[in-house]
Amino acid sequence: MVLEFTKMNGAGNDFVMLDNRAQKVRLTRDQISRLCDRQWGVGADGVVLLIPCASGKADWAWDFYNNDGSTAEMCGNAARCFGRFVQKLTGNDRGFSFETGAGIIAVDFQGERVTVSLTKPKDLRLNEQVALATGTQTIHSLNTGVPHAVMFVPDADLAMVQELGQEIRRHPHFAPRGTNVNFVQPLGSGSIRVRTYERGVEGETLACGTGLTASALITAKLHKYSSPVTVQVQGGDELEVSFKQDNGDFTDVRLSGPADFVFQGKIEL
Repeated sequence: MVLEFTKMNGAGNDFVMLDNRAQKVRLTRDQISRLCDRQWGVGADGVVLLIPCASGKADWAWDFYNNDGSTAEMCGNAARCFGRFVQKLTGNDRGFSFETGAGIIAVDFQGERVTVSLTKPKDLRLNEQVALATGTQTIHSLNTGVPHAVMFVPDADLAMVQELGQEIRRHPHFAPRGTNVNFVQPLGSGSIRVRTYERGVEGETLACGTGLTASALITAKLHKYSSPVTVQVQGGDELEVSFKQDNGDFTDVRLSGPADFVFQGKIEL
């Protein structure tokens, strides 16, 4: 099978985009892993397929797969890249909606930046004490489409992202599906720095849209940040999370940032 693909990058989070509107592409888990492999494939944190929206609730839908071939409900950086990908395919500059495993996502365009309106966050848990190999740590969590744990650190450069991230990701406290893990350094003036260990990639990525969103919202709750929050990610880009608070709940959560085309090509699987 020969696939035509587009490689995209969202703040360092990279994805293989496939046009599957005809629904003729069927990928196995091994094929997805090979596509994402940085030596034997295209190289990516995930694979995204554009498909028709079977439910009729949105303009389009997607199938989203992690680097290891597993499925995920949502990915914020992939959503922005997906928006730009669909815009190029369809010529739609007005914005649109698409259905994910987490719900309906709306996309808007502001020049080179893409904004996605995320589904309502849920399952906020603050100040939980979790026993780790290094001792008990205070961990917060929030589901912004997928589950995220958040730890505040004094210096993100010194955070033990791989070691602690791997332990927390599979910790019984977050069973059975595990969690993504974010290490957050408040910088003041409405800004934070975030490094993320991603479930499904099983390592640190240069950015994670839903993770930085969870980090921004929890920072707003605990450190009294107001909307919008500027987020610096490991890839070097800055993204913006805006939101409203209604009786303690977060609503109208939006993520804005870059979504860049890298290259197009064909690959035989």
